[in-house]
Amino acid sequence: MTASHSISDHSKPADADMRRGFGPRVRKLHSRIGKAHHKAEGMAFSRALLAGDASPRQLAALMRALAPAYAFLEQEAPDLAFSLGSDSIPWHDLARTTALRHDLAILAGVAATPASAAAAIWMEQLQQLARQAPHRLMAHVYVRYGGDLSGGQQLATQANAILHKAGLPALSFWSFTAPITELKLALHDGFEEMELSEAEEEELLDEAVQAFHATQRLLAELAQLD
Repeated sequence: MTASHSISDHSKPADADMRRGFGPRVRKLHSRIGKAHHKAEGMAFSRALLAGDASPRQLAALMRALAPAYAFLEQEAPDLAFSLGSDSIPWHDLARTTALRHDLAILAGVAATPASAAAAIWMEQLQQLARQAPHRLMAHVYVRYGGDLSGGQQLATQANAILHKAGLPALSFWSFTAPITELKLALHDGFEEMELSEAEEEELLDEAVQAFHATQRLLAELAQLD
């Protein structure tokens, strides 16, 4: 895969079939985040990772930045989703905390990285949304886990090749035990189930773009590491 192609260009036939079957809310989400999604894919760190040129230190920084936010989401989001009328999201199968703990251990010997300012800003946003606007928090759930199940599967191949070349084990972060297609369908079903007013749905869509902005800040930060 070369850096001239985006992750989105490499959807499998099963992904195309799934898109045709999207429910109305998921279609709206994909329409709203498209521009921000492509911008994130075109950023320097994303291009480097897709080209196999990212460093183990950058990958370690990524895992270190993601771990606190995923731990928070996996602690708070299931009950909040249920309160919004959604009980189909496969939280246990989606959870990344154990995988991140494994990955942080195997990357412990990689050179230290600065504390992530982007991750700190993101965590503050998540904490505020959990208290004040749970439906907005769910936008971050969709962007993160939806991304891990989609483009993240291509990123995993490149990331693990980089680590293998450096004599390091593969990451577990993008590895799921349940079939990816089934997880995507269940995630989508869970979002369609949420009982939201028109105003809340619009806020969910807007927050999904903000979730990509959080990702863009992190990607810009990672590009500055050698």
